[in-house]
Amino acid sequence: YDGFSKRFSVLKIRGFMSSKVAHYLQEHLIGEVMVSADARRYFATDGSILAVVPAVVVYPRGENDVRKVMRFTWQLAERGRVIPVTARGAGTDQGGAALGNGIILAFPAHMHRILELDEKSGMVVVEPGTNYGKLQQTLHTHDRFLPPYPPGLEYSTIGGAVANNAGGEKSVKYGSTRDYVRSLRVVLANGEVIETGRLSKRELNKKLGLATFEGEIYRAMDALIEENQALIDKINLNVTKNSAGYFLEDIKRRDGSFDLTPLFVGSQGTLGVITEITLDTEPFNPATTLIMASFDSLDKLQRAVLELRELPEMPSAIEMVDGYLLQAVEKINANLLKDAVTKPYPKAILFVEFDSQSERLQKKMTKKSRKILEDLARDIQIETDPFQQTRLWKIRQSSSAYISHNEGSARALPLIDDGVVPPERLREYIEGLYQLFERNHLQPALWGHAGDGHLRAQPMLDLGQVGDRQRAFRLLDEYYNLVLSLGGTISGGNGDGRLRAPYLQKLYGPEIYALFAKVKQIFDPYGTLNPGVKMNVSLDAIKQQLRPSYSLSHLYDHMPRS
Repeated sequence: YDGFSKRFSVLKIRGFMSSKVAHYLQEHLIGEVMVSADARRYFATDGSILAVVPAVVVYPRGENDVRKVMRFTWQLAERGRVIPVTARGAGTDQGGAALGNGIILAFPAHMHRILELDEKSGMVVVEPGTNYGKLQQTLHTHDRFLPPYPPGLEYSTIGGAVANNAGGEKSVKYGSTRDYVRSLRVVLANGEVIETGRLSKRELNKKLGLATFEGEIYRAMDALIEENQALIDKINLNVTKNSAGYFLEDIKRRDGSFDLTPLFVGSQGTLGVITEITLDTEPFNPATTLIMASFDSLDKLQRAVLELRELPEMPSAIEMVDGYLLQAVEKINANLLKDAVTKPYPKAILFVEFDSQSERLQKKMTKKSRKILEDLARDIQIETDPFQQTRLWKIRQSSSAYISHNEGSARALPLIDDGVVPPERLREYIEGLYQLFERNHLQPALWGHAGDGHLRAQPMLDLGQVGDRQRAFRLLDEYYNLVLSLGGTISGGNGDGRLRAPYLQKLYGPEIYALFAKVKQIFDPYGTLNPGVKMNVSLDAIKQQLRPSYSLSHLYDHMPRS
């Protein structure tokens, strides 16, 4: 089983889970239930460097199937037999949040429908297994789009994006997924179904009076917020986006209104299982202006980013690749850069895009940007022609060639790739990453969302080598110490998952971490909802879950993006 044989042997001890549970579920669900070795092996990995073998895979055909699974596991947990439940989209999560050793709920098979689209308001309702790219194409036909799409939108799901509070190249202007989720339908740990949304003070009082688990949750969360408001006010970090921990800041407002929606977004299936998502969208303008600017100085690069962020209208993208990535891509496939960027390679390249609905405003912002960049950049190029823009964007997307490449058994690992620092610390962040790679005798290569201070750096390591496995965790530790020293957050859009969770207490401190633990306890008293993710995770635990080798082969129908 490609290194998983020891973990499969554990399932013999849990024969109850893999046989009787599956038999019971198949008898009561409309969707399919699988316990075959090849299915469990497939779901034992996601986009992360970790592996956890599930006992049962369920393909729910609707909310009622999800409700029955949760009710069943709750009843077993009441008798002391805990079976974890993990909701899973396309399995691209790079922090290990789509893994679990109990029941996997695989949503893309059946729960992938676009249920409603209001052409006037742009509001759309979808099931969690809906492919992000499919939804985006549908929205484009109505001149709308969902801006916080992740790099891998063509092979990821909306449910996964909501679970991680995903963001991407457009987040610098439009924000993250949480900013677009209007309401949710959620199956709670005991099988109850709730609908979230902004409640008035009067509506909240009705919820507080319910003699149900939903009522218990509202009462407990209302009390927790009232008693800890001063502590909650300290959670907000000075970064452009943040998916670490639980989002408590905007649940209860000064007017007494109350909404659990922002709490569920980014919770990675640890508080409930989302079965329906209502989203707001934005007007889509395909007629954009793209500027590519090359820099020979990191100081000038940072100054450019900060000045671009101060424009009257924020660019819709401020992306970056560094010279080391260009060198690496040239060795892999020089044709990817042919006629697009010339030698000697610069320290870094910025890609600045404007998508204003007003052509006049777009031209005005382009003119102001040109003035900024002409004073700081080595050279600039401005394109409005879609074909020429694609040629330039290909340079930014060349990171795909790097992360898909292997050097012998070494692969670019999604290990230190989701930290976000304040944009004014961008230069220090880049220099710190270079020093980190140098100390560990590795070649750097950086890319990402420079406008957000959100960069990627995936080291080439061989997980089959003991030395590289040790080095991976040394890098992880040094990386998050760097991010925290710069006032950053450990997770910008991929969620804490398993990989980043051990650093959550270090990010927020013991008091706020204890507050998060109370939230988890309120929603999941028996620990059935994706345990081992986000809360109560140690480095020693995830070291035991490290894969023997890493592969992106499940994404080769597309092109892995980052």
